[in-house]
Amino acid sequence: MKTKTSITLSNDLVKAIDKLSGRSKNRSEFIETAVRVYIAQVIRREINARDLEIINQRADRLNEEALEVLAFQGDW
Repeated sequence: MKTKTSITLSNDLVKAIDKLSGRSKNRSEFIETAVRVYIAQVIRREINARDLEIINQRADRLNEEALEVLAFQGDW
């Protein structure tokens, strides 16, 4: 389902959209795709930030485990 909306864009942005979208997409399709890509990037950055926070919280233990594995491998 689609909802009709109205937005105001600068002239240079509209010209760039028209140039990049060409004949394959109309403005609405182009803008919808661009917004979807942007939202996916924002969500991915949020997930990556949360993952990094978890890794950092557990870094000491993970490093200890890595050292244990390396020490074990060195015994061969």
